[in-house]
Amino acid sequence: MVTGAADDDPSGIATYAQSGAAYSNGLLWTVPLTLPMMMAVQEICDRTALATGESLGRLARRKFSRKPRIVIGILIVALLAANMLNAAADLMAIGQGMELVGAGPDHLWSAVAGIGIAVTLIAGGFTVISKIFKWLCLALLAYVAVLFVAKADWGDVAAGMLGLHFQFSLDYLGLVVAVLGTTISPYLFFWQSAHRVEELRDEDFGGKKAAGLQERTAAAAEHKLRNARADVFVGMFFSALIMFAIMAATAATLGKNGTDVKTAADAAKALEPIVGPAAKYLFAAGFIGSGILAVPILVASGSAGLAGLLGKDWGFDRRPSRARTYYLLLGAGTLGGVLISFFASDPIGLLIFTAMINGVAAAPFLVVTMLIARDKDIMGKFRNGKLATVLGWSITLIMVVAGAIGIWISLTQRS
Repeated sequence: MVTGAADDDPSGIATYAQSGAAYSNGLLWTVPLTLPMMMAVQEICDRTALATGESLGRLARRKFSRKPRIVIGILIVALLAANMLNAAADLMAIGQGMELVGAGPDHLWSAVAGIGIAVTLIAGGFTVISKIFKWLCLALLAYVAVLFVAKADWGDVAAGMLGLHFQFSLDYLGLVVAVLGTTISPYLFFWQSAHRVEELRDEDFGGKKAAGLQERTAAAAEHKLRNARADVFVGMFFSALIMFAIMAATAATLGKNGTDVKTAADAAKALEPIVGPAAKYLFAAGFIGSGILAVPILVASGSAGLAGLLGKDWGFDRRPSRARTYYLLLGAGTLGGVLISFFASDPIGLLIFTAMINGVAAAPFLVVTMLIARDKDIMGKFRNGKLATVLGWSITLIMVVAGAIGIWISLTQRS
């Protein structure tokens, strides 16, 4: 559920809102496309951790020789940089949400949020953050309610779901890449794996280390795997439901006039049909809550990946003195995001831009994950079966194409 909520971070909210506002129901076909993609990818990432009790970074260290590890390390460093940019955009979104409700300057609140998150994480309080703010993210369910009062054209919604409004234009294709990037985000691959390992560490079974499925009885392993899959699928369904609701709600309100969403206030207007003047407070709550939840996940995912690849200890349950590399990366990512957020000026644009970056970056990490998940020596009997193999490599191919389109659009727009 935490991963699903984090997938609908301000980057996702901004991208979905811009899609609905600019193209009405024209990108709704991405919802039925990405739901099985999200389920398959996150289940594979989750199962690698379940089977072995190790994170993706540590498994990459086991799987690959020195030269491939160097390449993977460079990719993770690039991911850390992208995550820092995404964290900055999310912090700006938090600040904009605070400004929306009249709490003061957005840049000030971005800095306060970033420093507060960094201190809380180093103090070992992520559990508190996740418990509080994953419920605050449920404020986004207001978009579901909007669909029943905003007079949505359900025939047009159905046409959009079937892809009948597809367009061949740079702006449209750019948003498609951004939607794919914000739903199939590489940081979520590392987060799902790391979060599962920390959950395994908390169990009494296995002592101080995370005990994988291969260390359990057949019945216990099957029960654990079944519950984990249900956990992943429910979280991803929640994420897709919010994605659909934001797109359709903004299409039924802002999309009627082809509005360009540039600020949180613009996006909040989509909620006015159901809650009136209180729309800005409700939208701000979702923006702030999802941002505060997403920032720790953004900085922690890449940090856990690189620390694991380097053979270093990591985890929120580890003291900073025991996991220095992890916490240094964590602090650098958060404080770097604070600095960028203080000087940047277009949070919505930056959020959509980071979503496109994720669309380009997803394919290499999917390749690494798929190679690990099919390895019998690492995964044992829990390696990918035929269905997971076909789905996983098909999704990888889709993200390769999306990444190529994203690069082509970037080069075309520059020229």
